[in-house]
Amino acid sequence: MQITIDEAKCCGAGQCVLVAPEVFDQRDEDGIVVLLDTTPDAGQHAAVREAATICPAAAIQVRE
Repeated sequence: MQITIDEAKCCGAGQCVLVAPEVFDQRDEDGIVVLLDTTPDAGQHAAVREAATICPAAAIQVRE
């Protein structure tokens, strides 16, 4: 699994951080997503997929 973020699309909702806090965080100054792990282990895959699905701005792309 490989994750990419489109920061220009991110609206700072923080849903990804709630679902997968080991993989995503937010910048303090503007709430934009920060990717902590571009290639998470298999135990995080389901949470990452969910985060991408529920992202209101569709800013998270996941490739298997």
